[in-house]
Formats: sequence, structure tokens, C-alpha cells
Amino acid sequence: MIRTRDKLGFGLVAMTLAACSAYAADDGAVDRSKLPTPADVVDNASKAEWVEIAPDDLLVMDLPPVATPVGSKPRRVVIQLMPAPFSQGWVGNIKKLAAAHWWDGTAIVRVQDNYVTQWGDPDGEDKAKAKPLPKDLVTVPEENYVSARLQNTTPVGEKTQPAPLFDDLTLAGDSYGKAAGFERGWPFASDGHMIWPLHCYGAVGVGRNTSPDTGTGAELYTVIGQAPRQLDRNIAVVGRVISGMEWLSSLPRGTGALGFYETPQERTPIRSVRLASELPAASRPRFEYMNTGSKSFADYAKLRANRRDSFYNVPAGGVDICNVPVPVRAVKGK
Repeated sequence: MIRTRDKLGFGLVAMTLAACSAYAADDGAVDRSKLPTPADVVDNASKAEWVEIAPDDLLVMDLPPVATPVGSKPRRVVIQLMPAPFSQGWVGNIKKLAAAHWWDGTAIVRVQDNYVTQWGDPDGEDKAKAKPLPKDLVTVPEENYVSARLQNTTPVGEKTQPAPLFDDLTLAGDSYGKAAGFERGWPFASDGHMIWPLHCYGAVGVGRNTSPDTGTGAELYTVIGQAPRQLDRNIAVVGRVISGMEWLSSLPRGTGALGFYETPQERTPIRSVRLASELPAASRPRFEYMNTGSKSFADYAKLRANRRDSFYNVPAGGVDICNVPVPVRAVKGK
């Protein structure tokens, strides 16, 4: 890796072919069929390099089962909620809505190709028909779309300086900010003063009307196409789909404007939404993500930028932050 450090103390890593020297051997000098792939790195990561997600940070949405040639198949979607201090006003509302079982009986109301799948109350825009919201939801200001730099510090030489903004691996030259990187398992970007979560594939955000409305968290969407990063800092990102994405990305596209369904019959009903901590232990999903400060994650990200195995003829020499999805896997056993 080639590291530089700017005046703000951010650890920047230039993701170039030269930076990935461990994988930059001449094609004629190595057997490329034996070079590792990103999947190899994930499979061989040690148990210590994985972090289990707390059940109170997992939102479980169950849709009606789908018929298959061999019988019905359950459709469960699991969402990991954004950790503190990011988006916590909206995340707090979402947890209150789940505790109130508010989403039960609502529906998926919009599927726009190469953009988003959205769910909530189909009558939410009609005050006379809208489902009443829990009374203790908070109104979150627009400035909470971003967060101040982490305040932890680390001694450097004789002075105490701000710690690097992100975990060890940071991507320089992000198109939507000064830098992009990973913090505690999540992708973020920064302008050098503030940081914000990103609209990568699978990201879950809060639907809203025009500014200054910021949404309550009752209407949510997930990205099902190319990352719409122009939404960053304009809408709250509150989580990401970590399991069951296929049930949201493969739904019929809406026939109305912006992909909204025009009739109730087109919608997919939502049976229930619960926090995993509310479910019986025997049916509670468990997941863990790769520590983005670990050596295996750094190796994985470098390979995402520069594939040298036999399938690739030309290494890319760089990678977009949204093309480095943080590995997440189900926890097996007790």
C-alpha cells in the first residue's frame, strides 16, 4: 500500500496497481491459477477477524412465502441497522416502529428498476387513511445526515493528533468526497470535516418528502441497482440488507411513475417486521461481518482492486468503495 497523510490526519491509501505489490508479479513469472481471489481471502479469514452483530441491530422482515415446484419457500429479509453515532434518531424510530409491530400488514409499494425497492404504508400520503404512527417518534434534523469526525485521539510523536478517520484501508479520490473508507464494518465518505454513510447496493434509507422533511423511518427503501451516490447527505442511510436481498431485487417493477405500484394487487404484503432480539432464540438469525480493520479485509480489498488470478487478463488498478462490499456471513451453530 502507498500511504500519505494529509493535514487533517486522514490515513489515505492510493489503490493503484503499484500499491498492491503483493499481487503485482509479472504474469509470466507466476502460475495465475494459484493466485488468491477475494473469496479465498474471505474463506480463510480467522474467526478473530469477524464481529458478530447484536440481535438488537438486526431488523427481520418476513414476506409471504413464494410457491416453488417443490412447495412454498419462506421469504425473509434481514437488515443490519447503522451503529451509533450514525443516523441514530432514525434508527431509534425504526426500533420503536418494530417494537409496535407497525409494519405488520403494510406493503412493498414501489420497485423502480436499477434504483430502489420501497416499503411502508400504502396510504401514508392520505391523512384520512394513513396508519397512525407511534406517538414517541422523534423528528431528526437534516444535519444528522452526516456526522462529525470521530473524536478519539492517538499520540503521534510528541503531540496528540486526531486518529485516522477510517479503519486502516482508505480509498483516495472518491467522486463524491475527499476520501472514502471503512469504519467498524461500514463504508463512509468524508469531505475532511464530516463523514457520512453511503448509498451502495443493498443500503437501506429513509423515504421522505421535500426538504425540510427528513422522514420518520416508517417508509424505507433499499438500493437494488447501481449505487445512487448522489443521494448521500440528502437522505438518511440507516442500514443495509445482509440476507434475503433476492426477495426485494427480483420483484416485478412498478408500472406507475417512479416505479410505484398502481393497484393494491401489485403490491407485496409485509407479514411482520421484528428486531431479532424480539424473536425466540431458536428462530433468531445470527450474522457476523469481517472486521474492516483486519489484515484479511485489507487483503480482500486489495484483491477487489487488482484481480491477478487466471480469470482476469487486465487488473483494474483501482476500485470504487461500493465495489468492496463488506463480507457478512451467517453464524453457524450455537
